[in-house]
Amino acid sequence: MNGIRLPSADGALRLHRPNTAPLAPLVSGPARTRVFHAAAHVVADPLAASADSHPVIDWEGTLAFRHRLWEQGLGVAEAMDTAQRGMGLDWPVAGELIRRSAAEAHAVGGRIVCGAGTDQLPPGKPHSLAAITGAYEEQLAHTEACGARAVLMASRALAATARGPEDYLEVYGSLLRQSAQPVVLHWLGPMFDPELAGYWGHEDQNAAVEVFLKIVSECPEKVDGIKVSLLDAEREVEIRRRLPAGVRCYTGDDHHYPELIAGDGQLASDALLGVFDPLAPIAARAVMALDQGDPARFRALLDPTVPLARHLFAPPTRYYKTGVVLLAWLAGHQNHFTMVAGLHSARSLPHLATAYELADRLGLFPDPGLAEARMRRLLHLHGVTS
Repeated sequence: MNGIRLPSADGALRLHRPNTAPLAPLVSGPARTRVFHAAAHVVADPLAASADSHPVIDWEGTLAFRHRLWEQGLGVAEAMDTAQRGMGLDWPVAGELIRRSAAEAHAVGGRIVCGAGTDQLPPGKPHSLAAITGAYEEQLAHTEACGARAVLMASRALAATARGPEDYLEVYGSLLRQSAQPVVLHWLGPMFDPELAGYWGHEDQNAAVEVFLKIVSECPEKVDGIKVSLLDAEREVEIRRRLPAGVRCYTGDDHHYPELIAGDGQLASDALLGVFDPLAPIAARAVMALDQGDPARFRALLDPTVPLARHLFAPPTRYYKTGVVLLAWLAGHQNHFTMVAGLHSARSLPHLATAYELADRLGLFPDPGLAEARMRRLLHLHGVTS
């Protein structure tokens, strides 16, 4: 390979020589020392049109990607932020996604958790706490009926309606009391969704932590774990330290995951990460290293992935899904770079070029020649010849 010229943010072109030694395919059983879930993206169907404005999903491609994650020993976090929940994926399609993915997980013995929220409520209008609780109940019941554990996702409707911490305590307390099995509570920070600013009834995150922990402490037997997506490692460590015994901390920190998963010698985080969608081959090897009692190997594998993760999740962080889907296309996991709601246009060409370069250096493309050819095609489409 002679190399490919990639555009930089300053308009210049730089030469990149594709990797000639990609990671070999890996088949592995589930991890023993940690729980690793990859929040998986959805594959849009670019050739279909929906008469009712619902997103159209390529079900075969979407489920095939989940099977790749299970084959590598990772769990799937379904219908979460990475799947464009609230950014193109509506509840009717998300509900069908949960049903299909849960059935596939059960067929192969794969781990799965699924997002339950309130996004069936019409946006842009006020909703009562009773309506918000009812929406949560509907999605929780659907998820549990499909045989999956629920992740109670942060609710835009609740953030807009709640008058203070007491409203969060009321809604979440009601949900926990009636859940059939322990759930995961998700704190998604405003960098991922600006509409969630002030969640738990406080703009001050120190005060918000107290409310969050109070909800957990009042019903710990119904909380499998918490997922913290704040991109703040110190705060996650503080929260982790104060959790009741038996309640897991699933890191959602796509900037600091190696050290949070490795732990501090006393406590460690499990993982529920969007970045593990493109990093699955490396994440699977890293957790195998932990299972083999080799934390140094774990860090040697995961630490070099952080520059790619930080690039994908650079502000505006909520558009990280664009880079995730680009890498799935370049890796040959789907045959197009098209996203639900046109989100493939959310990042600049230089941003996408850097994502390709960083991923290629990590050996993430099974066929580097295919990845290069597809990247050339994308560049040519944007008027860049190299």
